[in-house]
Amino acid sequence: MGIGCNIRAARKRKNLSIQQICERTGLSQGFMSQVENNKTSPSIATLDSIANALNVPLAFLLLKEEERMQVIRKDERRKTVYGKNNFQVDHLGGQGNVKMMLVDMPPGSSTEDEHAHAGDEIHYILEGTVYVEQGEDSAILEAGDSFSWRAAIPHYAKNVGESNARILIAVFLEAENDA
Repeated sequence: MGIGCNIRAARKRKNLSIQQICERTGLSQGFMSQVENNKTSPSIATLDSIANALNVPLAFLLLKEEERMQVIRKDERRKTVYGKNNFQVDHLGGQGNVKMMLVDMPPGSSTEDEHAHAGDEIHYILEGTVYVEQGEDSAILEAGDSFSWRAAIPHYAKNVGESNARILIAVFLEAENDA
């Protein structure tokens, strides 16, 4: 998908004809058709004019497909199981070096031993009571609490409550291919 496809998609979403865009930009219909069919590359000034006519940010027209907004429906999430305690991990999505997961920990389950891996993590406790430990730091957290840590430092988590614990986790990785 090129710039022309982005322009055409935005124009159609806004129910505008090529003629209407041409009236707003002063460009010819033939030129706009060539742009939308990726047969010619407009200058930045021309792209800016087209973006203004479409009422979209110029940067939006330059996005590659993989850079655009990604939607993952709840029934389409990739799901994995982690560790011998069989944590259910729902992969909510990612963009660049950031990914999000939803982890369900059954009562009494833990990450087993301390473990370490690449990335920085932010955790938000949605449900349950969780004990976390990293080095000399430890805390018991409940729904509504959050914490963060550098995952390269060995860490440990355990559901110390009597019900399922549900944790929303955002992970930042230095290298995009580590995700």
